[in-house]
Amino acid sequence: MRVLVLGATGFVGSYLMEHHLAQGDAVMGSDYLPTIAESDMVTYRHLLRRVDIRYTDQIAAVMHECKPELVYHLSAQSYPALSWKAPAETLDTNVKGTSNVFEAMKLVGIKPRTVVACSSAQYGLVPAEAVPIDESYPMRPLHPYGVSKLATEALAVQYFENDKIPAVCARIFNTTGPRKRGDVCADFTRRLVAAERGIGPKELRVGNLTTLRALTDVRDLMTALILLAQKGRAGQAYNISGAKTYKMSTVLDTVLSHRKVDVNVVQAPELMRPSDEPVIFGNSAKLVADTGWEQNVTLEQTLTDMLAYWRKSEDGALA
Repeated sequence: MRVLVLGATGFVGSYLMEHHLAQGDAVMGSDYLPTIAESDMVTYRHLLRRVDIRYTDQIAAVMHECKPELVYHLSAQSYPALSWKAPAETLDTNVKGTSNVFEAMKLVGIKPRTVVACSSAQYGLVPAEAVPIDESYPMRPLHPYGVSKLATEALAVQYFENDKIPAVCARIFNTTGPRKRGDVCADFTRRLVAAERGIGPKELRVGNLTTLRALTDVRDLMTALILLAQKGRAGQAYNISGAKTYKMSTVLDTVLSHRKVDVNVVQAPELMRPSDEPVIFGNSAKLVADTGWEQNVTLEQTLTDMLAYWRKSEDGALA
């Protein structure tokens, strides 16, 4: 199978690249502002093409080269916190970029099976009595990133309805694991290892520890995306969520249970968001029913593997 991973130098994209290479597929990926370390892409660096999805011609060039039968559209500005500081860039990349992806398919004359990365951030503030949320719940995103992903999904459905491009949308809930940067689990584990090596302060600055999040390991997410590529219904959206919620204080305690040095925990006002969903928890019953997906990696295993990842990293990665 010919596979194109848009966002191959991102967290999730790196795992999909490695999986499809191992399966013997003809794989190509796009590279623009990587969010993983260079060492994490060494096995497929030669298969990357530089693509800024804000430009249709760049996407069309790589699609013309590889003529994909399957596309994973993961390329995006993917940090909610950053979207407050750069709303226009977030919307330009995620909304215009998604339209450009589908327009490039039309230019090249292909209609590949397409899995589009959407987000639980589309739902916004959800009362406790409504969780776990299913796909029918009204979407009222709280930040520019959530708005951009709501538009991303709407575009994917639109191109399916009007142009018959078989797109499946994945509403991805909180996902973490080795190689992750920029989320609370990555922050806790990275800074603890930096403290262990003596290259960072022996303290963990934390934000809101009362929020509840259903957490999914990236390897389970990868499996879900592959199953959606195989069995998901075109034009439909699927929640991909962990089956259990964890308070952020519990995540912190789990990380600290593996510490090799003592650290102080300090509440940091700058880490508090202007608005923050008290609970993010999705109902994945539709995904399970249509694909047979199962969550297999425990939170304990995820955090242990993340600590092991940072402990093998060079000092510069921990700074």
